[in-house]
Amino acid sequence: MERGVLLLALAWALGLTLAGAARSPYQQVLHHSRLRGRQHGPNVCAVQKLLGTNRKYYTNCKQWYQRKVCGKSTVISYECCPGYEKVPGEKGCPAALPLSNIYDTLGIVGASTTQLYSLSSNLKPDIEAPGSFTIFAPNNEAWAALPAEMLDSLVSNVNIELLNALRYHMVNRRVLTDDLKHGTSLPSMYQNIDLQIHHYPNGIVTVNCARLLKADHHATNGVVHLIDKVIPTTTNTIQQIVETDENLETLRAAVAASGLNTLLESDGQFTLLAPTNEAFEKIPPETLNRILGDPEALKDLLNHHILKSAMCAEAIIAGLSMETLEGTMLEVGCIGDELTLNGRPIIAEKDILATNGVVHFVNELLIPDSAKTLFELGKESDVSTSIDLFRQADLSSHLTGNERVTLLAPINTVFKDGTPPMNQNTKSLLLDHILEEQLSSKYLYHGQTLKTLGGKELRVFVYRNNLCIENVCIAAHDRRGRFGTLFTVDKMLTPPVGTLMDVLKADQRFSTLVAAIQSAGLMETLNRPGAFTVFAPTNEAFRAMPQGELNKLMGNAKELATILKYHIGDEILVSGAVGALVRLKSLQGDKIEVSSKNNVVNVNKEPVAETDIMATNGVIYAVNAVLQPPAFRPQERGDEPADPALEIFKQASALSKVSQRSARLAPVYSKLLARMKQ
Repeated sequence: MERGVLLLALAWALGLTLAGAARSPYQQVLHHSRLRGRQHGPNVCAVQKLLGTNRKYYTNCKQWYQRKVCGKSTVISYECCPGYEKVPGEKGCPAALPLSNIYDTLGIVGASTTQLYSLSSNLKPDIEAPGSFTIFAPNNEAWAALPAEMLDSLVSNVNIELLNALRYHMVNRRVLTDDLKHGTSLPSMYQNIDLQIHHYPNGIVTVNCARLLKADHHATNGVVHLIDKVIPTTTNTIQQIVETDENLETLRAAVAASGLNTLLESDGQFTLLAPTNEAFEKIPPETLNRILGDPEALKDLLNHHILKSAMCAEAIIAGLSMETLEGTMLEVGCIGDELTLNGRPIIAEKDILATNGVVHFVNELLIPDSAKTLFELGKESDVSTSIDLFRQADLSSHLTGNERVTLLAPINTVFKDGTPPMNQNTKSLLLDHILEEQLSSKYLYHGQTLKTLGGKELRVFVYRNNLCIENVCIAAHDRRGRFGTLFTVDKMLTPPVGTLMDVLKADQRFSTLVAAIQSAGLMETLNRPGAFTVFAPTNEAFRAMPQGELNKLMGNAKELATILKYHIGDEILVSGAVGALVRLKSLQGDKIEVSSKNNVVNVNKEPVAETDIMATNGVIYAVNAVLQPPAFRPQERGDEPADPALEIFKQASALSKVSQRSARLAPVYSKLLARMKQ
């Protein structure tokens, strides 16, 4: 009895272990296809067929719902899962295929041409005899797709060329998809020349960039994997391909100059997006010469064309991001049969296999930001209008040379109503948009000061929802070039000139406010170093007050000071940091509510006439109303404090009936009702 229980427990534990074993990506996709097809009977798999082609894919969850491969529509069909077959009169595929030797299995799985060539090349005795082999068998369409001269060469010399070609498709042991690990190699049965295996996260498995169509067909003496191509023998490294192809002469010289030869002939698995001679010719000569003459820029350029892992074209069925050796990401995708890079179909030739990866020829050069000047970064982006302004101001030398700077470039929408006239003031202002160092926004900190080429000092403000330099806030990710960094900002910069008091005195709109500040004794506060936000009532705001109330206010220095302190926040808040609602503590003690909606800033629900008038010790907002602290608002004044219990009781009248019915609550209800009637 105890022994039986123990065996049962062991069996149960073993079952859990097997059930919980991690499936390979291919097995996961096959499992999903099986689940999708189960309504059609046992051992039925859902297959997606690309419209207009014979290409089929087992479907993963994402494909199932999108019904697309490489942007093209697919149709769902249902067929027997690998290893099973239909039985007349029964639903699904209930019968397991009988195990036979590899030769017979080739005919069963749709590789009858491979079977025929195995017979004619005298390979048949080997693959029907006892042993343990794996054959990656091209389907019939793969043989038919070979160039005529190549196929003629094989079949005219069946005992050597064809036999060797077939042996190159074989491994001298049983290898299932779970054993086909990404980036590994298997010695073939032709001179032990390696086969390159790639097993991608989307479930696609390739051998020498040929896709496994139906895998893991068991045979008595091994396993058969059906593939979509006849795979040529691969013996060259990526470097050897670059050295021998006449279309890559310029690339060859660039690789030699950069010292990347060693990498491209080393062990590993890379993808080289090899720019052709035509790709280099499309680049302006001055740009190309600058990069070729700059070892660091050249290295970044070439590393931007090398992916960190091998990527065969057959593995791309949708867009994905891949990291380059240069450290940035490329969007690799496909449109029908064409591969795309960053959405553009610029790959001229694909899947040139090497022993250490794969090469795709590209007919356009991919220049990374790290190899570009600030001028090049800006002119091709959404700050091109700003770049043109810098050119007009004769400041291009700061954007094209080797000077380490950071450019604050207003986004094009800032100039939707036109650009400022090009005069000396504009030139000086643009010079203050160039910072002396090459910076990264992620390392900026609150209170930091930055020096401009115009000699000004700018302050950094870090907010919960934004990072700002004076009145401008960064509107996009940094773009770091060879020598300079581009910060896209949301408006033109207004560097601070003078203290808050200086700015108010210089603006005729605030003459009444200046007089009030003097009467209230607050001039020293607004002149001293600090960080304030002043919501400055204009003359119009004071004129809108009843004359008697205005006279009374101006005649009471204490009350006037209280009112004015309520207009002064105790920190700097620029408009770019105002979200739906910000509550700013005033010098008076109460909080001021600042909000933004449809690009209009409001303070205590009053629209702001002008934002972000910068001073060395703060920022000014012009408002056309005099703000009232809560205690000065008539609707919020009262002789007696509100009774919270009474307020709650008034708002919850629906509870009164319940209270009257409850013997426990009735006395409380009666007392509160009596108090309300007093």
